[in-house]
Amino acid sequence: MELLDAPRQPFLQDETISEHYEVRRLLGEGGFGHVFEAWDAKLCRSVALKRLKPQADLQHPEKLIKEARLAASLRHSAFVRIFSIDGNGHGQSIVMELVEGQTLGQFMQGAPVALDTALDIASQIADAMDEAHAMDLVHGDLKPSNLMIEADGKVRILDFGLARQLDPQATQTTALGDLQGTIAYMAPERLMGRPPDMRGDIYALGTMLYEMLAGQRPFSHLNGLALAAAHMQPNAAWPALPDTVPPAIAALVRSMTAHEPVDRPSTMGVIREAIAAHRNGLILAPAVTPAPETTLPPVPPTAVSIRVPVPSKRSLQIGAGIMALMLLLTWQWSNITPAVTALVTGEKAPAPYSEVESMAAGMKALSTFDQAVFQNQASEYFSTILKRNPEHAGANAGISLVYTLRYLGSGRDQTWLQRADIAAKQALITDDQLAMTHVALAWVMEHQGQLTQAMQEVTISLNLEPNNFFALYAKARLFNRTQKIDLAKDVLNKSIKIYPNNRFFLSMLARINYNQGNYIEAERLFRTVMLLNPEIPDVYAHLSATLDRLNRSDEALQVLQKGLLINPDWELYTNLGNSLFNRGDYIGATQAFKNAVSDKKGSPNNYLLWANLADAQRWVPSEIENSHNSYLRAINLIKSSFPNIPDDAQIHSRFALYSAYVGLHEDALKHVKNSLNLAPNFPDINFRATLTYELLGKRNEAIAALENALKYGYPINFIETAPDLLNLRRDARYQKLILKMERK
Repeated sequence: MELLDAPRQPFLQDETISEHYEVRRLLGEGGFGHVFEAWDAKLCRSVALKRLKPQADLQHPEKLIKEARLAASLRHSAFVRIFSIDGNGHGQSIVMELVEGQTLGQFMQGAPVALDTALDIASQIADAMDEAHAMDLVHGDLKPSNLMIEADGKVRILDFGLARQLDPQATQTTALGDLQGTIAYMAPERLMGRPPDMRGDIYALGTMLYEMLAGQRPFSHLNGLALAAAHMQPNAAWPALPDTVPPAIAALVRSMTAHEPVDRPSTMGVIREAIAAHRNGLILAPAVTPAPETTLPPVPPTAVSIRVPVPSKRSLQIGAGIMALMLLLTWQWSNITPAVTALVTGEKAPAPYSEVESMAAGMKALSTFDQAVFQNQASEYFSTILKRNPEHAGANAGISLVYTLRYLGSGRDQTWLQRADIAAKQALITDDQLAMTHVALAWVMEHQGQLTQAMQEVTISLNLEPNNFFALYAKARLFNRTQKIDLAKDVLNKSIKIYPNNRFFLSMLARINYNQGNYIEAERLFRTVMLLNPEIPDVYAHLSATLDRLNRSDEALQVLQKGLLINPDWELYTNLGNSLFNRGDYIGATQAFKNAVSDKKGSPNNYLLWANLADAQRWVPSEIENSHNSYLRAINLIKSSFPNIPDDAQIHSRFALYSAYVGLHEDALKHVKNSLNLAPNFPDINFRATLTYELLGKRNEAIAALENALKYGYPINFIETAPDLLNLRRDARYQKLILKMERK
């Protein structure tokens, strides 16, 4: 529950609140409820009334009562006292103690807090939460706005709205869409969808203690999804605390905010005792198990040892270091000499080089070829080999594949494809018996538009290595592009038997089913991919689009939000924009599409993203002029692709529609016919043809294309919400089509 910085106008008294409560002002507002200051005329005292918002009342009528019971069971003075539950039906309110003071956020005012004060606040919170945890209750939303500092320095903990009894058998589930905690103070595991627990509260308290001591929260320059991503990264370094913070307290903060829950203190009581020990001048000892046969110095009689767990990943293992050095001495002298020299000079030692290991590492990185970070890793390994051996066939083939992928990811910059072509041909000259050299050339030829020659190279590759992953993937893709869908499916099904846990084959099969209108099968396959690797953003985008086609838009939005929490990506923003557009939220869709084409969050060289942005801009009065420029940007990006993909039905279909929007009627008519000739049975192709013909004033052709779109599975709800088809939907022939489909 976020408290408001200044009082708002009071909400009007309504019949759900008893007459003897006089509502005076709104104090705070959260996702589910409002908190008001009210005067209790019966007992002549000020109280706080918390009630659900109307929409939450209808969906969660039991939530308020459960919250009241949980909060009322807490006895510690730091928790707000519950007086009663008032109201009737769905209009119930919790009547509670009115707490006066400053929130912790207001108290800090963006500046460091004195060490003693910060430790006192943290100790009070730890003491109260230790009692709650002992009752198997967690808060789940500890943050500065939920903590009040009274005039006497006493800390009060507000809003146990997310508190719940722990589920020892982990039978409860929590959807990411239900997460209400502020990202800045949420533990990494919470951001990844795990239910709240005691270690999450400890992480939140550690983050607030850090903020009090440093004067700013960790990653203070980030917000929203970028902030969530930083908290979820296990190696993201937090800035060091000021030198004035004692090392023992700094170590305590590090342990409380460890990425892994198991590395944090086990209870809030441990934290309270550690703070008390420091404030009493005692010793805080890390919980490190001493090595055998180690003689420890005697502990002074007056010292008390408080065990504060320090994350094991940060500890130095001396034995492991000595073993690593012994292994290093067995390496060839040409590799160890630079390392020895570096020890003397203080310079960084170069990593030992092995051509075999570099090639293996490069191919492993390349196996996750849809992620830029792994493309870069593969490029580094292959480049290292080629610097020493420019004619290495495998490295040339590998770097060729990397260059082809960069061509696809850079808006089809021909320079990358030329580099890929040169490297592939060099590999083939060096060794034409290596399957990967033919694969590399096939990838290049495909994107040069030489589909027949590409298939020949793939066939040679598979003759040399029947189960070559890159060749099988290329073969399925080539069949798909040439509209040999059954053959593509056959290759993919066989490949899945060979590589059952490989998401690339499953994803392509899912996309084919999606394009054919087989949305139920597409959903099953996308969910399988998600189980295999839940950290890949595009699967969330594909699954959400599929759910939209199944008329499950709320579920689709939930999947999108889950993907955005994991890793913001242009595909996710694109699908979010599509969902908002279909709901008629054109302003929200425009903003989502702007994120998709931005340099930082998206892919500015992707024609489809600019077209989506233009689609939304057309319906926002202040953006209408910009929509024309966005369409032209998409058209120009497509034009550069036509020489290499002359038979791509999707490209022709989209080019036709964008041309119609900007008044290029001849281009629109030419390319819509091309698209229907190339893929007459695809629902999306026929739907875009419907739009194009309608914009060109060719109603008869539009009705015919729409009939095919419906025939092959295009969702009726998408047609009903398409703004450009408003007049067509008034045509009597459209009504007949709908009736005909309903009878089927």
